Amino acid sequence: MLSDPTLGTIEFIRNERSKHIRVRILNSGLKVTLPPRASEDDAMKFINSIRTKIIQKQEKLEKGLQTRNILIDENSKLQTLTFVVEAKAVNRKNIYFALKSSTLSIEFPVGTDCTTVENQKYFWNGISYFLRKEAKRLLPDRTKQLADKYGFTFTDVKIQSSKTRWGSCSRAKSINLSLYLLLLPANLIDYVILHELCHTREMNHGDKFWAWMDKVTDGKSKELRAELKNYHMPQ
Repeated sequence: MLSDPTLGTIEFIRNERSKHIRVRILNSGLKVTLPPRASEDDAMKFINSIRTKIIQKQEKLEKGLQTRNILIDENSKLQTLTFVVEAKAVNRKNIYFALKSSTLSIEFPVGTDCTTVENQKYFWNGISYFLRKEAKRLLPDRTKQLADKYGFTFTDVKIQSSKTRWGSCSRAKSINLSLYLLLLPANLIDYVILHELCHTREMNHGDKFWAWMDKVTDGKSKELRAELKNYHMPQ
């Protein structure tokens, strides 16, 4: 095991069945699988040849983890599509939420332990309430815009609180979208919506489906799909 100043901890695992050096990128380091005849020096030569790409992927992973595990307190600022969340301790007896001028203010009593599971759930319940309102305001219209632009038809758009799927589409062409989509950048929100619209033509993920995805994303479906994997729902 090595410690690299920019890549973090590098763990080497030898696998007798492996034929190539394989690098698993984590936000805190690397896990490297070595085939029988490869040495750690060989692996480091390979890692150094792609160091820049590895660092870029680690940065994306870190951004995704921050979205999933972000702690709501006075030091955190959560950016959503339409508002930023700011929390602060004030002289009051209860927790208060207010959305004004693109800022969702959370005020809580001085001395509150923000790290408890109970308080984090309370904060996120409040945030989710406003995310739902914004999602209902924006996502159905955006779905219609993209459907009209690319010639898709759908029957309905429903906003749900799913934490396992960004979206889904039924055989009746009814589209479900998670309110947590608003934690994504605008281009990835469009990607998810387009993904579900393409399912109104192809209900599977076969070649025809991905041909549609490439058509509506200017050939960037694989790139956007990989980018989306760096983001996670809040747990």
